[in-house]
Amino acid sequence: MHRTELHRTELQRTALALAASLLAAAAVLWRPAPAAAQAGPDPASAAFYTQRVLPILQTNCYRCHAGMNHRGGLSMETRASLLKGGQDGTVVVPGHADQSLLVKLIRHEGPANDPMPMPPKSKLSDAEIATITQWIQAGAVMPPDPVQ
Repeated sequence: MHRTELHRTELQRTALALAASLLAAAAVLWRPAPAAAQAGPDPASAAFYTQRVLPILQTNCYRCHAGMNHRGGLSMETRASLLKGGQDGTVVVPGHADQSLLVKLIRHEGPANDPMPMPPKSKLSDAEIATITQWIQAGAVMPPDPVQ
């Protein structure tokens, strides 16, 4: 081999060794972010309700179940009123999405004798239904009700 070829081969080996060392150091130092940090607020937090659930309710439910409108006797504006339910009884059972009438209604799987699909004209997206279901399953945590 010529001297230049030996020098080039030596440089390539050095570069490969340096790259391997950097990869090994990166592997040792790298720490993946916890899944909860990547996914957003904890479903059992008021922040989850405020950031993820409330916008769905405001867009799809508040026209009939907030402000001056309490169709079916149901107001969804406060935790107390939501847990109280309406004419058909309790709509949210914290920690038990499978027992919550709200989940059945937004899935359009209400009782056969009176299915009451909500919202009545269109169904929520699967992602929105999953968000509300996850929130109820985690305890239906909301910010404290305003003092009246």
